[in-house]
Amino acid sequence: MASKQGYVAVPAGDTAKTDLNNPVVAQFQVVLAICFYALCSSSMLVVNKLAVHFLPAPAIVLFFQLFSSALAVKLFAVVGWVKADELEWTKVKPFMIVAIAFLGAIFTNMKTLQYANVETFIVFRSSTPILIAILDYMFLGRELPTPRSWASLVGILCGAIAYVMTDSGFEVRAYAWVAAWFIVFAFDQVFIKYVCDTVPMTSWGRVWYTNFLSLFPLVLVGFAFDEHHMIQEFQWTGPSVYALTVSCICGVGMSYSAFWLRSLVSATSFTIVGIMCKIATVVINLLIWDKHASPSGLAALSVCLAGGCVYQQSPMRSKDSNKAAGN
Repeated sequence: MASKQGYVAVPAGDTAKTDLNNPVVAQFQVVLAICFYALCSSSMLVVNKLAVHFLPAPAIVLFFQLFSSALAVKLFAVVGWVKADELEWTKVKPFMIVAIAFLGAIFTNMKTLQYANVETFIVFRSSTPILIAILDYMFLGRELPTPRSWASLVGILCGAIAYVMTDSGFEVRAYAWVAAWFIVFAFDQVFIKYVCDTVPMTSWGRVWYTNFLSLFPLVLVGFAFDEHHMIQEFQWTGPSVYALTVSCICGVGMSYSAFWLRSLVSATSFTIVGIMCKIATVVINLLIWDKHASPSGLAALSVCLAGGCVYQQSPMRSKDSNKAAGN
């Protein structure tokens, strides 16, 4: 894996399709991937709320989304629109761990939100880039952040804390679930990036593998929460079918955009983009709906956004630096 001026990590399996020797083209692709991911992420947030509102069975909603994404990739591959890797045991093994980590992050996220409000969750989420930046250095060959980037990461966290303390209130009733989510989320971010960099595949192939392999453990989750009985008694309506269908369509875009962006940036950068999407969504909601934030609350959120904007991705370490770190 190489680095181009500290911006783009060349993903295994995608180098032939991208002119990363041109820094302008490389940087434009990163910006495009961030915009696409931000659009999909914000859309999924709204669509998922509607889908779970009309079909109050999160595991079943997720099952339909994963199945639709896997099916869409295979259909696209059959007609020649995309290139998706065939199932191979050497690739299935790491993606089985990816699937379990993916579902684990979703499950612990749900349990955390059960015992803490959304604003409090944003604080914990805002603290993850600090840990992931260190894991990037330890396991993925990145340099440690520069003083400017450390200040950016601390600024994001402090802004989130200030917003919660001044406007929304800190609320958490089960720190064990928060700790579990924190550990699983950090592993999920770093391990998926490691797989993207070391397993030669296309982005569509990664979408196919992750969604398909996640279906099997998700079935067990659905049975564990007794959702199979609920779906048998559920009365389907036009809005429920429409919301579920739209969520499945958005899920395809979300899956692809996430793997595309992961292949281009570091695990820390990907985490920061996710946080910025959530904070920007909070700001928009506060400005549109009746519940307006105080000037201090908006100022705190502005600090978060500013911190994300000034962050600079750490470049890959040189071979000599890696040897020195190993010693």
